[in-house]
Amino acid sequence: MNVYKKALPAAAAAAALAVLTAAPASAAAPAAATATIRIERGYTESLREWAGIQFTCPANQVLTGRSHYGDENAITTYHCSWIYINDQQVQVSLGDWDAGQKESSSRFTAPADHVLAGRWHTGDENGRTKYRVATLHWQGKQVRLTSPGWSGGLKESRHSWDAGSGQVMTGRSHSGDENGTTKYQYATVTVDG
Repeated sequence: MNVYKKALPAAAAAAALAVLTAAPASAAAPAAATATIRIERGYTESLREWAGIQFTCPANQVLTGRSHYGDENAITTYHCSWIYINDQQVQVSLGDWDAGQKESSSRFTAPADHVLAGRWHTGDENGRTKYRVATLHWQGKQVRLTSPGWSGGLKESRHSWDAGSGQVMTGRSHSGDENGTTKYQYATVTVDG
């Protein structure tokens, strides 16, 4: 019986020692770093887009909002923003313009992990609309865009839309003329690891 009395405390001591030696190692392990993502409004431009003006956000900015009031001859306003991760500016690499589509039945969605950086429209609802996409890079890695969603329908001739907190514009659809419905696709800026 003495053997068991001594063996139990020895086993308990060994288990306690294993826990104590493991605890400092896990306590010393760095916690998963949480990145701080900030999207800051930068450039805003109002123009008559029907004239065929190729609008592209300035360097290292992407589209985060758009408004339009009136018919095709009215002013359209674009909102561009900088993206910062841990207070470091994200680099924006512009792509080419897409082939375009008829505005009155258009739906454009950027490829995965691409954001809208430009829009080019000519004419009325029967004119063509083209989009320019971009990729985002931070510390040499491509930034991911996750959780895509679509806004509710907005009347093209009377609306203003801005992406939500931490989000950017990744697509747009429109049906009909200036009284038709416009929707915007958005996605959340995400950093892996």
